[in-house]
Amino acid sequence: MKKHTNKTLSPSLLLLSLLFIYGCVANKDTAIDRKFQNLTARYNYIYNSNVLLTEYNEGLIQTYADNYDKILPVYLDPEPQVLLTLTPGAANKSLDDVIFKGQAIINDKSFSNYIDDSYMLLGKANYLKGNYFIASEYFDYTAKTYSSNLKTFIMALNWKAKSQMQLNNMIYADKILDTMLRAQDQLKKDLAEPLATTAQMRIYQKRYKEAILLLETAIRNADEKQLRIRWQYILAQLQEKENNLQNAFINFTKVENSNAPFEMYFHANLERIRVKALISGYKVDEDKALLSLLKDDKNFDYIDQIYYKVGELYNTEGNFGKAEENYQKSIANSTRNQNQKALSYLRIADLNFKEFKNYIKAKLYYDSTVAILPKNFPDYDSIVKKAENLQYLSDRYTIIAKEDTLQAFAKLPESERANKIKDYLRAKVEVANVASLGNPSLDNAAFLNPSLNANPSNGTGNTFYFNNNAAISNGFSDFKKRWGNRQLEDNWRQSVRSSAQENNQILAGGNTVPGISSSTDPDAKALADQTSLEKQFTEALPITAQLVALSNQKIIDAYFEIASFYQQELNDKAESNKVYLELLKRFPENNHLVAIYYSLYLNYKGSEEGKSNEYRQLVLTKFPESNFAKTILNPTYSAKQDELENAINRNYNQVFDAYIMKDYGTVIKQSNENISTYPNNDLAPQYAYLKAIAIGRTSKVDALLTEFNSITTLYPNDLLITPLVKDHLKYIEANLDEFKLRRVALIDFDSNEPRFVSQAKPTDVKPKPIENINAATVTKPTETVTKSIEKPIDVKTDITKPASIFSTATSNTYYYVVNVEDASLTLSSSRFGIGQFNRGNYPDNDLAHKLVELDNDQLIYVTSFVDLEDAKIYEESIKGQLKNIMKVPANKYKSFIISKENFEKLTDRTRINEYLEFYKNNY
Repeated sequence: MKKHTNKTLSPSLLLLSLLFIYGCVANKDTAIDRKFQNLTARYNYIYNSNVLLTEYNEGLIQTYADNYDKILPVYLDPEPQVLLTLTPGAANKSLDDVIFKGQAIINDKSFSNYIDDSYMLLGKANYLKGNYFIASEYFDYTAKTYSSNLKTFIMALNWKAKSQMQLNNMIYADKILDTMLRAQDQLKKDLAEPLATTAQMRIYQKRYKEAILLLETAIRNADEKQLRIRWQYILAQLQEKENNLQNAFINFTKVENSNAPFEMYFHANLERIRVKALISGYKVDEDKALLSLLKDDKNFDYIDQIYYKVGELYNTEGNFGKAEENYQKSIANSTRNQNQKALSYLRIADLNFKEFKNYIKAKLYYDSTVAILPKNFPDYDSIVKKAENLQYLSDRYTIIAKEDTLQAFAKLPESERANKIKDYLRAKVEVANVASLGNPSLDNAAFLNPSLNANPSNGTGNTFYFNNNAAISNGFSDFKKRWGNRQLEDNWRQSVRSSAQENNQILAGGNTVPGISSSTDPDAKALADQTSLEKQFTEALPITAQLVALSNQKIIDAYFEIASFYQQELNDKAESNKVYLELLKRFPENNHLVAIYYSLYLNYKGSEEGKSNEYRQLVLTKFPESNFAKTILNPTYSAKQDELENAINRNYNQVFDAYIMKDYGTVIKQSNENISTYPNNDLAPQYAYLKAIAIGRTSKVDALLTEFNSITTLYPNDLLITPLVKDHLKYIEANLDEFKLRRVALIDFDSNEPRFVSQAKPTDVKPKPIENINAATVTKPTETVTKSIEKPIDVKTDITKPASIFSTATSNTYYYVVNVEDASLTLSSSRFGIGQFNRGNYPDNDLAHKLVELDNDQLIYVTSFVDLEDAKIYEESIKGQLKNIMKVPANKYKSFIISKENFEKLTDRTRINEYLEFYKNNY
């Protein structure tokens, strides 16, 4: 039988176990209790918490993605702008454990010496979790409670300042750092982190020289090797910014020779080579310096950045062609670094905008930049604005290029034209997917032959509209998106036709292409697209003197608008002058001549007085009666004109108020006075109309006819009143016998909606399509097609746009809206003016206008249009008359088109502004 013996527990082990249990459960203010609390707090909680924080920071090093094209942040913390996108307080086991241990010390080890450390742990864990406000409160409490402990006090202030910097409270953080620095003078060690934090603040403030001094001291005092290496790299970046290239080269070299992470080592090597080139001024050869790094397999993932740095060197030395070539290579080799690709796009965009003057291409690259550049990029907003500005410019340069191309083809012998158009457009129908985000460059090859390049110095980069595959494809697809697959035939806009129309189409043989069916056969579709594009192109050619004149006017207007945009919006006088001079060179006589001379006079004033005086004299001698000449001779003339215009508007509203009150004697008297005082003012016809209606309400028809005939004689070119009066005269002539029997000519009057004679309520019929009253010729179907290919060239990218309450869905009811941003203004005369315009210019369309009043805005809307195209035609026709119609300051109102469904969502100023942005981006 096996014998068992009892082993007794070691007395010392038993004692330690009892003491441990006692230390864990007891919480008394005794000497032994404090010792055991210190022991367990230090090794059970503080040590383990610091291990967890170290492991967390090491993991952060492995996952943190530095952007080496910016000055690196001093610490591996997300930057303030990035933090706004994070969810604070998200669960993290390591940091949650640190918080638990810190709270355990405070609750269970209240007599230990580590309470201040526990509060610091709680603050650091919350900081790393993104709870910056809570973290700042912990650090604030620690600094106030333990101010006698200099090291704790300084470290608490250091972390509190970091928390406030992350909350973007930079002014408050700066004050905290000032307090910390004053106290730090008494501290002999542990200086590195507070100095580095202050250096980060100076970097945010762009006070780089101070940041350099602080970082140099921090590096000398730092114990942690990786932090020293990081700060050395940042120091080199700052020194390069301050043009201290020699010291920047030294510090980049030190980082390269250190035990830096590979990515930092790689970028230090890149920067060292680049800075050395800047110091020595040597040229970069493809087989030397930076490009030699391509041979190292370890650099495979950094090829894009190598080419980018080479491009930067070429850019610096002014070799812009080689710079763009290397930026393109950077984009082509970009495999994972979207920030780098965005920067390469940005550089190409800037080169084309500033150096090559190829604005259409620049617009493409700015769009690509915005598509992938993070929103926290320092210049993100300015890049977006530049892209928006270039949309305006590219629209107009596209018009110039398109019209030049059409004119060049129109000059070809008719016997050659058709075949050359066919050859030229053959490839265009197959390129819808050729243009990609990675290579949005334009096809700049000369079309047909070099001799046909129309004016290569026009600032468009020698790029013709129809030479761009993306533009042709986008225009054609836009047409099909709106109208569907319409055959080339008469009445192409009608999707449903009568049987008579169908029979006529068949008898006429139609315009269909033999052998083309409605199947989805790709070859048949390509042939149909080719034929359709050739027809559109051919019918758009300006082959008569009148069409050439119209084409030239489009070019003239586009140049003038580009130059004005540079002058007034971008404040770029040099570019403005170039475009004005180009316009004068191509079209010495044009309808904007006086405005061009005056603009050149202003642009050269103060820089080239000789040229300024030259254009001043041209204004004074050629256009002595113009407002520009009067402004030159009397600088206060424009201000006086604005004051006069406001006075005339006020006077008109007073006359209109008398009209509403049926005080016709006052209407006649004040109308006569205003016409006599301001005979050439644009409102004179409206005064005359009010006077005529007042006479019609108080006199027989002969007096009314006299006034109406006077209006048509005195104001034959007026587009607001004269068409309406002519319509009235036709009605009177048709019903003259009835009018002669009346005691007064006008017996019907509705104060809310003034009408000329009694009219039956119109039946509910579908409005007729509106034709543009300002068009010089009747609009042909092909002209509408041509509009669809006038859009600027663009690159379509899969950008996820924020959801909008507004929709681009097709509607059967559209409104034209004038939004007046002042609820206090009385708009009776404005509504009356819109009614005059509608009845005079669109008598058969039964257009109505209504008013909606919001808290801060008033919406006058014209209803209804059956499709967006008709609404746009109406908008174009009323645009030139809107100033005279509204009679309120131009900065008080905006006009736009909106579907009925979207209109119902306009509840306040914010919604209106949202829609205006939506409208700009989608229509």
